[in-house]
Amino acid sequence: MKMSDIPFALTQWQDIEPVRHPGEEGYALWRSAQFNDIRVRIVEYSAGYKADHWCLKGHILFCLEGELHTELEDGRTFLLTPGVSYQVADNAEAHRSSTQTGAKLFIVD
Repeated sequence: MKMSDIPFALTQWQDIEPVRHPGEEGYALWRSAQFNDIRVRIVEYSAGYKADHWCLKGHILFCLEGELHTELEDGRTFLLTPGVSYQVADNAEAHRSSTQTGAKLFIVD
């Protein structure tokens, strides 16, 4: 990831209107900021959320609150809890997320 032509600035996340994205079950609320080719998000998943697709986009995820289950298409599973992150490259390993209790993440992609 090359970060260029981004001046120093603060992001007031509470001022960004959340956008609701339905999952196969539950929903996600995204607050997004775009910096050239880099998208930065705070995402809140409802209790009972399950993604409606396998994702091939690369991300860096950091769990702020709750628990997020991540399943890879090959069957491996991982649990993110507060203070735990993961990173995956574009088109590297298809993944999808779910949560029973809800979760809040900081995501860069």
